[in-house]
Formats: sequence, C-alpha cells, structure tokens
Amino acid sequence: MEHGNDPSSLLQILRGMQEHFGHIPAHLVSRLADRLSIPRARIESVASFYSFLQLRPHGEYRVLFSDNVTDRMSGSQALMELMCQQLWLQPGKLSEDGLVSIDTTSCTGMCDQGPAMLVNDHAITRLDHQRIQEIVQLIRNRTPLADWPADFFRIEDNIRRSGLLLGNTLPRGEVLRAALVLGSHNILEQLNASGLRGRGGAGFPTGQKWEACRHAAGSGHYVVCNADEGEPGTFKDRVLLNCQADLVFEGMTLCALATGARKGFLYLRGEYRYLLDSLRAVLQRRREDRLLGVDILGQPGFDFDIDIHLGAGAYICGEESALIESLEGKRGVPRNRPPFPVTHGYLQQPTAVDNVETFCQAAMVLHIGPEKYRAIGTARSSGSKLISVSGDCPRPGIYEYPFGVTVREVLQDCGAVNAAAVQVSGPSGVCVPESEFDRKLGFEDLPTAGAFMVFDDSRDMFEVARNFVHFFAHESCGFCTPCRVGTSMLKQGMDKIAAGHGTHYDLAEIDKLDRVLQTTSHCGLGRTACNPVLHTLKHFRPAYEARLKSLEFEPAFDLDGALARARQMTGRDDAGAHLKENE
Repeated sequence: MEHGNDPSSLLQILRGMQEHFGHIPAHLVSRLADRLSIPRARIESVASFYSFLQLRPHGEYRVLFSDNVTDRMSGSQALMELMCQQLWLQPGKLSEDGLVSIDTTSCTGMCDQGPAMLVNDHAITRLDHQRIQEIVQLIRNRTPLADWPADFFRIEDNIRRSGLLLGNTLPRGEVLRAALVLGSHNILEQLNASGLRGRGGAGFPTGQKWEACRHAAGSGHYVVCNADEGEPGTFKDRVLLNCQADLVFEGMTLCALATGARKGFLYLRGEYRYLLDSLRAVLQRRREDRLLGVDILGQPGFDFDIDIHLGAGAYICGEESALIESLEGKRGVPRNRPPFPVTHGYLQQPTAVDNVETFCQAAMVLHIGPEKYRAIGTARSSGSKLISVSGDCPRPGIYEYPFGVTVREVLQDCGAVNAAAVQVSGPSGVCVPESEFDRKLGFEDLPTAGAFMVFDDSRDMFEVARNFVHFFAHESCGFCTPCRVGTSMLKQGMDKIAAGHGTHYDLAEIDKLDRVLQTTSHCGLGRTACNPVLHTLKHFRPAYEARLKSLEFEPAFDLDGALARARQMTGRDDAGAHLKENE
C-alpha cells in the first residue's frame, strides 16, 4: 500500500478509497482499523468530519455547486435548479436509480470563472445553460468523467497584473544555490532585514518564525506549506501553484535550510485536486536536479524532501493548527495555543507553517536582497501582494501590487466603475463602502489574505452578509459550544430577518452574540463570524431596516400559526381556538 500502516496517513488512505469506490465502504473500515491498529470509531469520526468523504453511496456522479456569493451572483442557483429539474431529483438527495446526487459546497476557489461546480471532486467552471444541458446528457449516458470534453475542466490563471512574483523568470535552483553560500544564519538575517511578513492575513514576521523554529528543541523539524486557501473569494495560491510551483518549492527548501528541517508537506485543498499530478511532476523534476532529496546540490547533510497531502473539504483546516491535526490523520480541530507550531507542531515537533505566497516571497527576498525588497511597498508592509479580484467587474483575476495600493486603484484596474462595496479578505475581513475606497491595502490599514470581492450598486448587501453567515455556520468544526451554537443562532437570526419577521431587538441580539463569540470562541472562525453582519450594518443599515417590522420583538416561531392545521381538522376557528396575543 502507498501509505503503509501509518495512522497519520489515515486521511490520505480515506481519500484514496473515496476516489476508487465513490464512498468509503463499511466493510473496509473494519479492515482498515485492524491494519492501522486504531479504533473503527476514529476512522468513522475522521470520515464524517470532511465534507468530501462519504460513508454511504452518493451516486456514480456527485455534483456539488459552489455556493459562494460570487457564484450566486453569476446565476449558480438557477443553474442548479435547472439541473435538478432535468435529472428529476431534489437537492441533497440521491436519485432513485443511484446514479447522481446534487448539492452545494462552499467556495471552490474558482471565483474568477464561475459559476463553478465539482463533479466527483473535479472542478468545472464557466457554467451556463448550454453546459448544464451537456453535463446532464453525459450523466444520463453514464459517460466516464475521463471522456467528458476537456474544455469543461479548463482552469484559467487570469493573471491581470504582474509584479515581483508573477513577473519573475528565475531559473530553477538559483535562489537555493545562493542560499547555500549565505548559510542559515545569514538567510534569517536577510529575511528579518527585509521586513517580510506572512501573507496569510495575520502578518507575523517570517524571519522571526523561522528563527524560532530553528532554535526550538526537538528530534526533528518540519516545513509545512498551507495551500488550503478556503476563504471565499481567494484563489491566488491556486494560480501560484499552477504557474510558479518551482518557486513555491524553492521557498520551502530555503526554509528547510534555515530551520534544519528534513521533511516538508504541501497541504493542498481538495478543490485543487486537478493540480496534484502536475505538482508531483515538478517535485520529481527537482529530485532529478538534486534540488530535493539527499545531499541537495552536493551539500553533505542537506537532506530534505516534500510530500503532498490532499485535503478533503474542511475550511477550518486553513487554520495552521487544524491543518497540522489533519496532516496527522485526525479531524481538523484547532489546537489550544500556546504552545505554537514553531515549538510543538507536526508530531509535536518544531514546525514552520507558511502559506504559498509567503514561501514565494521569501525566495524573492534572497534573490533581490533585503534592501531592494524593503523599498517595495510601505514602511510597515514591505514587498508585493497578490489580490484575488472577483464579483462585479469585467476583468476578474489575479492582480499583483506593491503594498500601499488603494482600493480605488484596484477597482479602476479591474474596470469596476459602479462598485458600491468591496469585501476585503473574505467573509472574516472588512466590508469597505464607497466612501472609504481611498484606504490602502497593507498591515497599517487593510490587512488581507488576498480576497477582493466587488459588489456594485445593484447588490443587496444584506443578502451578501447572509451568505457569509451561512458559510460560517456550515464550516464551524463544532468543537466549541460558543462557535457551534453561536454561528447557528446567527444564521437563524439572519434568516428570520430575511423572512420578514425581524425587529430591532434581533439586531441588538446580534451585537450581544458577537461579544460572546469574540471572547469565548476556540479559534478565529467563531471570533470573526459576526464581522459580515456588523460591517454591513454599519455601512448599509437601510438594507436591514427595510426588512424589519415595527414591533420591538417577534418570536421566530409562530405558535398560533402552527395550530392552523389543527383548527382546520377540527372545524374550529373561534376565538377560543386561537392563542391570545398577550399569551
């Protein structure tokens, strides 16, 4: 077996079963438990945690429409309804003949070319009525996915503006050769001097992280590349992995040299399954060029290699400690911190975790030098930043800018002339109204992981926030009560307002809920879950108030209305058959 008997490979083994059988057969779960010497309950627990893993058959074709707000704006809901009608089934149900099931999934990372869907975990973009009709016919004919038109699976990079990263033409291994001359100490010094900060949104200084990992005590050190960019509206790492894979792996190997690591992992989100073969080919080429493996570039003792682990549909695994849990073959539940991954990461050993863009930027620091790098951007935000632009604009795609670019400049470049709002850094980020378009992207003003979702003046910002709230409720890992219950309560509150039963009381309750989530949630998902509502309430309050009733309070459940059927059955509709209003 490819993964042997190592329990830490459980998720990868389950993914293999899923791809082969279409689900995880019950009789194989017991055999797997015996082989790995772990309880059957652990296997079922892990399988039930990830949305792409199924313990029961979901049809020969499992169709998942991306339910991100930008896909909805492109008409995904109508296309899903059309497909359900054509195949005579209900969303979330398996067809009677066991052929197909249709449902929704969270953002697929294809926001620049939506609407998008996944068919048996393979992404299809640019959906329209004609393409849906063709897919329906292919499914009816039971055509194997390998025989579907290749154009269905074409994923475009849509690079609109290049800079330091996207415009580079570095020969493979050049940075690594220069780094070997510098030595680990000087590598860390150059990173610190450059001011490079992590590009995942938090912005922790990269040099400090790598230095802490190097000096941490442990029997082995590890490098982990977080390519699980699940934040709706973000797809820059997808593009980097497709067009700059060598630079990504160069940065990871550079980190290994600086930290003393011998093993690295690229954690690739399940939606990017289509990149797996090409990434493996790049890794193999690097091994052949002695850029990976034993005695890299002839340097005795410099041993390092990289494995790719594929995710299985869990937004929470973008959080670094949850990602490490997933790497170890467990449910992706965030760990308590401290301790932090730099001292107690993968297998409780020192681990440097950075995202795709950060490793690329680290390689560029070594290439151009810290002084030139620091001259790009602003005083507190050095270097360039990749922005994933989607939504109401004629030119969605990837844009690279020096830090300090204004929201307005990005909107001008992508042609969004009627923009009324921009969601920066995804649902957990900041909603910027037109009056604030001169704000700058950077750690001193608008830090961002890369998402830049544009909404024009025709969009209902209440519905945008409601979509984000549903996303958080769906993606909560369920570990802590405040987040598990709080995101569900938030979703119910927004649905109540949408149904026309909301009052000012409900808005006040959302504010109270935010304070609870902020102070008691286990991780960042819960702490930021109320952001979309609070930000849109601040800047687009009329979108909420137009839906409110004048009453100070109205229960979400109408008990008297629920008794209407009973009154009809008994033939009574007198005052005594109704609940009194004061009750």
